[in-house]
Amino acid sequence: MASIGLFEVFFCFCFLILYYFLIKKPLGFKKAFHSNPRNWPVLGMLPGALVILHRLYDCSVEVLENANLTFQFIGPWLSGMDILITVDPENINYILSSNFSNYIKGPEYQEVFEAYGDGIVNSDLELYMEEFEEGFSGHIRRSRSKLKDGLVPLFNHFAKEEMVVDLQDVFQRFMFDTTFISLTGFDMKSLSLEMPEVGFANALDDVGDAIMYRHITPRFLWKLQKWIGVGREKKMTEANATFDRVCATYVSAKRDEIKKGKSGRDSTASGLTWFFWNMSENPRVLTKILQEIKTNLSTTTGSNQDTSYLNKLVYLHCALSESLRLFPPIPFERKSPIKPDVLPSGHKVKSATNIMFFIYAMGRMKTVWGEDAMEFKPERWISETGGFKHQPSYKFLSFNAAPRTCLGKNLAINLMKAVIVEILQNYEIKVINGQKIEPKPGLVLYMKHGLKVTITKKCSSLE
Repeated sequence: MASIGLFEVFFCFCFLILYYFLIKKPLGFKKAFHSNPRNWPVLGMLPGALVILHRLYDCSVEVLENANLTFQFIGPWLSGMDILITVDPENINYILSSNFSNYIKGPEYQEVFEAYGDGIVNSDLELYMEEFEEGFSGHIRRSRSKLKDGLVPLFNHFAKEEMVVDLQDVFQRFMFDTTFISLTGFDMKSLSLEMPEVGFANALDDVGDAIMYRHITPRFLWKLQKWIGVGREKKMTEANATFDRVCATYVSAKRDEIKKGKSGRDSTASGLTWFFWNMSENPRVLTKILQEIKTNLSTTTGSNQDTSYLNKLVYLHCALSESLRLFPPIPFERKSPIKPDVLPSGHKVKSATNIMFFIYAMGRMKTVWGEDAMEFKPERWISETGGFKHQPSYKFLSFNAAPRTCLGKNLAINLMKAVIVEILQNYEIKVINGQKIEPKPGLVLYMKHGLKVTITKKCSSLE
């Protein structure tokens, strides 16, 4: 058990008192942090960041735009929370490509993400290639099967009963079941008419919340909470116990595979959820997608047809990419240099400096994407010849960049296309008016309150 000094305990006590008063009496931090974050004695910039945490992503856009794409966040003294935040494409290209070998996730990152073991989230290059090659293609095949035998019957039921459904919850369950089947061979059947509570899935959410908390909390504070077993660290411990029980119940021999797959279910579910919300906000785009599907659809129907036509759905690919630009499933990434270095922006970084790419903010930078960066505009992805216009990976980071570019990128895009086409071809999705749509601060960009919709079965395909 780790030892914690008296000084750290005293500092934690002071921090908690100040945090309480800052939340109860924000003292105008909300306005100040947006444009000029204040660096307080002892506590650094953390108080202001905590006050605007519920709007962290949107505030980061303004801060980084004003800071010329790179911003130095100062954490509390002795907390190890200083972070260089950048959305500068030149910096990102340098870190992820030109000088890739000098930048790793590092031991501190692995400590924060300890629950994920040596999964994709924690891996550096030597593990990365092997992990994707082993499991991704099989995962896609099982996802298509679950789409036909699980998602479609469930949508038919929702339409028949005229139910209000949380579409985000449905996509989470769909991806959870397919991921678990791929890893273990067992179907947890969370995607069923009963929509049952699944302890393992809830444990995944608790782990994600705890890891996000570690990002905004001094290391010694979350270490103290872990030591005495309180707060989110207690939930993290309980979640790990749930993982162990599931491994023991299903396939103890595949314990390592399950631990590696903890992070695998969420990004696709997030991408699909935000896509359908964007369609509800942009009916012109939806109409063009429906016409494209109708034009390219083969004579056979449903999930049994040859899926090669998915490659012909250029406008759908553009709209999906635009949704991923504005709402990237993984909103940020961290790196640390092995040796001191100087970034193209001129910022000097010491060994083990925490560097963060704020992917959410990068997709909204006018200096990167133009004055219309905040607009949902699939046309920006169409080339002069009418094909799909590929953007540099260091500018569009939804699938990482350079040596760590997602090896399953095309397969993942086609999986999302297949789900989207199946739904649009057979159902009308109507988003319930009046609900508050905002991102939840976390490792995955989910909607804080879900996405409530009604589903109507079409009388004929693409009517």
